[in-house]
Amino acid sequence: MTTYEIILKKRSGKILTNREIDFLVNGYTTGAIPDYQFSAFLMAVYFQGMNFDETTALTFAMMRSGKIFDLSEIPGLKIDKHSTGGVGDKVSLILAPLVAACGITVPMVSGRGLGHTGGTLDKLESIPGFRTNLTEKEFKYQIKKIGVAMMGQTKELAPADKRIYALRDVTGTVDSVPLIAASIMSKKLAEGIDGLVLDVKTGAGAFMKDFVCAKKLAKVMIEIGKRMGKKVVALITGMEQPLGNMVGNSLEVIESIECLKGNGQPDLMQVLIGLAEEMLMMGSRGKRHEVRSKIENVIKSGAALERFRDIIKAQDGDVRVIDNYKILPQAKFHSRVKSPETGYIQKIDALQIGVLSVELGCGRKTIDDKIDYSAGFIFKKKIGDQVEKGESLVEVIGQDNNKVKFVSKKLLSVFKIGAVKVKPPQLIIDRIF
Repeated sequence: MTTYEIILKKRSGKILTNREIDFLVNGYTTGAIPDYQFSAFLMAVYFQGMNFDETTALTFAMMRSGKIFDLSEIPGLKIDKHSTGGVGDKVSLILAPLVAACGITVPMVSGRGLGHTGGTLDKLESIPGFRTNLTEKEFKYQIKKIGVAMMGQTKELAPADKRIYALRDVTGTVDSVPLIAASIMSKKLAEGIDGLVLDVKTGAGAFMKDFVCAKKLAKVMIEIGKRMGKKVVALITGMEQPLGNMVGNSLEVIESIECLKGNGQPDLMQVLIGLAEEMLMMGSRGKRHEVRSKIENVIKSGAALERFRDIIKAQDGDVRVIDNYKILPQAKFHSRVKSPETGYIQKIDALQIGVLSVELGCGRKTIDDKIDYSAGFIFKKKIGDQVEKGESLVEVIGQDNNKVKFVSKKLLSVFKIGAVKVKPPQLIIDRIF
């Protein structure tokens, strides 16, 4: 058995055995298989796909590539959430402290930006001092102490996924059902959770552009979870435009804190509350109307905000950011994109917003790129809003004036303005379980 032979086999559309998949994953994890060969394998999977047994084998091989956390000593059900990736999707930053404030234990292992979508870790690390590289011991201690921790993958936790994740980001192999499913489920199953709520995005700004593909991905991940005896439910949510009004790492931290202060944008709050309800019901905290009341209460009382403060403090971040946003990285340059006509916003191309955010410095084009944590977009108008000629559509900010100017010129093309008022796109489309 050689890597070359396995690549050819998958390139030809044939079914790989568990042994062949284990060989590839182990070889790449240990460095025996180089990037260029594993990139070829990823591309073969991208075009030829994998059946459910292959996808499950890939997931388990990636999960077993490192240590599996044991959280059994921590009382209660441990429930996590994961999003397949969107533009302006800062839900995890708000959801983790909110659900923890409602009494559910939330061990959250998150990722970095992937393709045109932002990453939870990158957003958290825009908070000065915030540390996402917790050890397993620190992770468990924090969960015991405050009921929630938000960390990146350790070297021991699904190391195969960590390497493959970074490679997919720069090889054009992100939007593949088996690769997405294996990536998400391998690290989630390895973190020792009892249940998982999935936010599967669909639409222009998602990796799964159409509902059928999104539903297929949701079902694959749910079935993988069931094979491991885990509770899994998925919401399919729309990603036709950015979620909330801000896109960019530090900007999304600001918007998250504002949500916890009770000032959340309606679209962001709708998705947030839908996912929070699922996590609380999975954790046996009551029926839907009961958990909705709990969610509203922890926001109104300030308990959810205080739990976010606890997270920041526990992970060495500067807690002053809660009350002073100037603690965050500040952009030097600002530019406003103005409407060329009067009318209604009929479309905002979320995919192009994501792509342009990477151009601006919010994400990475290569593995080694440095992020501009201050960069991003502040949307003044969303789909369905009326706009006057000359009125601001979006503000562009960042540290590099050339990038700010370049992206500002490109941004106008992502808006479609017309005479007819349209409804905002549907956000919570389906529930799969």
